Amino acid sequence: MAFDGTVVAGLAHEFNEILTGGHISKIAQPEKDAVVITVKNNSKAYKLFLSASPSLPLAYITEEQRESPLTAPNFCMLLRKHLQGGKIIGVDQPGLERIIRIKAEHLDEMGDLTERHLNIEIMGKYSNLILIDENEKVIDAIKRVNMLVSSVREVLPGRDYFVPEQEGRINPFDADLNYFKENIAKKPSNIRKAIYTSLTGFSSCMANELCERVGLDADESISALNENDIENLYNEFAKIINDIKIGNFSPCVYYKEDGTPAEFSAFHLSMYKELKEKEYNSFSEMLENYYGERDAVYRVKQRSTDLRRVISNAIERESGKLTILEKQLKDTADRDKYRKWGELITTYGYSLKGGEKELIANDFETGEEVKIKLDPEISAIDNAKKYFDKYARLKRTFEAVTKQKAETEEELEHLESVNVSLTLAQNEGDLNDIRHELIDYGYIKKHESGGKKKKEKKSKPLHFISSDGFDIYVGKNNYQNDYLTFKLANGGDWWFHAKKCAGSHVILVTNGREVPDRAFNEAGKLAVHFSSANTVTEASGDGNKHEVDYVLKKEVKKPNGAKPGFVVYYTNYSLMADSDITGIKEVP
Repeated sequence: MAFDGTVVAGLAHEFNEILTGGHISKIAQPEKDAVVITVKNNSKAYKLFLSASPSLPLAYITEEQRESPLTAPNFCMLLRKHLQGGKIIGVDQPGLERIIRIKAEHLDEMGDLTERHLNIEIMGKYSNLILIDENEKVIDAIKRVNMLVSSVREVLPGRDYFVPEQEGRINPFDADLNYFKENIAKKPSNIRKAIYTSLTGFSSCMANELCERVGLDADESISALNENDIENLYNEFAKIINDIKIGNFSPCVYYKEDGTPAEFSAFHLSMYKELKEKEYNSFSEMLENYYGERDAVYRVKQRSTDLRRVISNAIERESGKLTILEKQLKDTADRDKYRKWGELITTYGYSLKGGEKELIANDFETGEEVKIKLDPEISAIDNAKKYFDKYARLKRTFEAVTKQKAETEEELEHLESVNVSLTLAQNEGDLNDIRHELIDYGYIKKHESGGKKKKEKKSKPLHFISSDGFDIYVGKNNYQNDYLTFKLANGGDWWFHAKKCAGSHVILVTNGREVPDRAFNEAGKLAVHFSSANTVTEASGDGNKHEVDYVLKKEVKKPNGAKPGFVVYYTNYSLMADSDITGIKEVP
């Protein structure tokens, strides 16, 4: 989601309610292009984080402590001079621009009351923090902009402050039905582009949402719409504008199926009804959580790259080995034929006079005639011995290769389970567990460190509460699976696992209570969701359903020497479940 004018409107509304009337007690600049302003209001201190980073401009109220440099930067000192000790008299947004304007009263050096504005421009690489006086003159900015940088607007001390006009766009608060009919509807583009290129602060995402609410295809040419369609578009647009005017916002984040935050919005988005939605009480909480979760997912993905490569290479190596072993097994398929030929030569060899190239005999098991090639240079007994020796070699090869094939298949099964664990990893602790497992089984060399051992973050299984109040635990990796099954669970708890695929052990804790069918079904959903079946069945288009084995934990055993996560059970129940875990409450 673009940090568009609707989100900025929500932030401005939130800041105005929380900060107006408060006094600025502290100003710090922890980063080159970011400041933290502490505002005391209603017996509480609020930390306002403002960033003009070109890659991630932000504005929100936070409780996070940020370390500041020992020597304050010049812009920080300027803000302290003009704002610290001052009173915030209002926060607003010019039009629907991506600008938040904080208005403050402050006593100057002469003791006179003056008004200052701190404008936070959230505009991608053009983002800035600009301090302005009561005459709309720039006092200074965290990023000065001269004519060499921008031919549109200079942001330098003493220059007039203004917001550059965007050609072809107007303030959405000034847009009426006539503007939709005479301007937007006549643009030579699709509906989405016609909307967002005509209204300031209106993103492509919000244009898509307008089309979704009206039931139109956003990629359809706007020239194809009739007057009724245009009126419907305007009516939905007017509802959004009215919600902005009265402060009726619904900050929320939408998540992909893998838990990755996909979008945030100032309003509920009907176009993302297939995604999981999480509502927030404030825009600040929404933005801090969204970017925190997004960065956490990004860091996990970055740090898991090496592990993924190790696993991928190992799977490729073991798969290649399995192919060779299967070919070798195929080559031993006729071994019994050579034993039988040796026996037939031994039985009927007395009739040979020597020098024959072939023996024709009846198979004493099937009665069929068999032609056996002979070496005319050796005796019948030696010919029989040659076939017996060949049989013995193939038999030894069969036995050895069969054992190697079973070991290789077990290795691939283990690697596949580790690969699934990697997709479930949510934090550094999860990655540490996977890394240790790969070290323990020789896929990664252990590097001894002579220095002080760094304390590693701990990884915990997932914890859910069923609709009927039953605790359900889900292992994210093989070590967690073993812990849940053989340490946390007792014999009367239920154990679930997606059938014949790599995935999590799921434990339904009963505490001696009778378990309703709904709880069984929800535990089954979790078993499918956290398994390789989640992606396999999704691709098949079979409603994402998969069979799940479930059994009392006391029936689950771990063979001696088995790899982590590997268990056996000889009796079980089965149920069909899909991977949709919407509505199953997760415990943080």
